[in-house]
Amino acid sequence: MTKIIGVTGGIASGKSTVVAEIRKAGYEVIDADSVVHELQAKGGKLYQALIFAFGTGILNAAGELDRPKLSQLIFSSPENREKSAKLQNKIIRQELATRRDQLAQSQEIFFMDIPLLIELDYVDWFDQIWLVAVDKETQIKRLMARNAYSKAEAELRIAAQMPLEEKKKQATLVLDNNGTLTELVEQVSQALTDLTAQK
Repeated sequence: MTKIIGVTGGIASGKSTVVAEIRKAGYEVIDADSVVHELQAKGGKLYQALIFAFGTGILNAAGELDRPKLSQLIFSSPENREKSAKLQNKIIRQELATRRDQLAQSQEIFFMDIPLLIELDYVDWFDQIWLVAVDKETQIKRLMARNAYSKAEAELRIAAQMPLEEKKKQATLVLDNNGTLTELVEQVSQALTDLTAQK
């Protein structure tokens, strides 16, 4: 029986580092963000659906999606936001399900990295959910450093996400990333050891 592990965490929580360590250990990881980028590429399923929904005004001169323009349009009204979410989530879910089922045929254990795993109700897809957790102050500092946000912008982005305490209720394992990189890597290594021992 294949084991599928979901990996999630808030913005600037260190999830990419955790995923990199999992890959280094030889496991396959389906990255939801990469899948979305593929689907939004010229000619992709999302690309076509978004043009159908919002018109060709969301394209740049090369005929590719103009992400800042699209983002502005989506966040300009609750109607647009809802329309976009419904449309995109359905197509993304179908694609992720297809890739999950394909990998399940060849892998005993694999991972799926989905930033909004809990919010978009993917919980029942997984045997375990690993949550990368970081306290709010650390998150704000990292987000400001990484994206050159002001403190207010960073706080706004974090406030838009589901609170960490809510996410913890759904997690099988919480990886605490308030310490050093070495400490985080050790936690991931231990978690992978435990996982293979449970087979």
